[in-house]
Amino acid sequence: MLTLIVALLPWLLARRGVTMSRTKFGLTLVFDSENADGTPVRLLNVNGTFQSVSYVPEDLRFELACVYHRSMAEVIEGLGGSPRVLVMGGGGYSLPKYLAAHVRRTRTDVVEVDPAITRVARESFFLDECLEQTGAAREGRLNLFNGDAWGFLRAAGEPYDVIVNDAFSGKRPLGPLSSAEGARVVREHLGKDGVYLANVRCATSGRRSRALREVAEAFGREFAHVCYVPEWPDEPEKPGNNTFVATSAEAILPTDAVVVK
Repeated sequence: MLTLIVALLPWLLARRGVTMSRTKFGLTLVFDSENADGTPVRLLNVNGTFQSVSYVPEDLRFELACVYHRSMAEVIEGLGGSPRVLVMGGGGYSLPKYLAAHVRRTRTDVVEVDPAITRVARESFFLDECLEQTGAAREGRLNLFNGDAWGFLRAAGEPYDVIVNDAFSGKRPLGPLSSAEGARVVREHLGKDGVYLANVRCATSGRRSRALREVAEAFGREFAHVCYVPEWPDEPEKPGNNTFVATSAEAILPTDAVVVK
């Protein structure tokens, strides 16, 4: 009986509008829901952890549904010129899609370790639709790579103006990017006045805020300015997706930033 249930599980989930697949980091589910104001959204869940969310309506598909992505976009949009951006971790490709559609002066490289996740993004999170409508790939404004983002960064020959760390396996960040070595390598591969942005998943106060403290300490040794934007400013002990910012430039801080250094 158990074997039969397991065999029927994909069919049962599909009946409920849930698409199931196997990816590098476990069982991956894609399904539709609504956000707090009733707007239809599509969610990506990998091995029991939500990894990405996208609006479903056609006029919102390239907009940003997550607060931390909006904070990152605010920083990037505040930079002059034609910033070179490295996004480590594709997931649903929310930020790359936004940059391709709305910040057309950026040139963005995205490195996703799992080709299966990129396929999910292309087919279910409107990535192919974005590439077709914006022409970003044809114009060299959005370049997709499958591989180890940490290795890609270390091998990069030219500096980036922005490095975004949005790479996760479940709830844990991928690679040594919270360590002293990670902070040093990031600094070495950023250009003058470059900015490092990261999604740090934890609380901002209390015993569950250790990850944020470690990242702030490591990057505070390498950069003049360190701050973060909490997802839950009124509930600091609640784990959330917090936007971490490190730079040595007099950059514009994102709205509601908490200055560490």
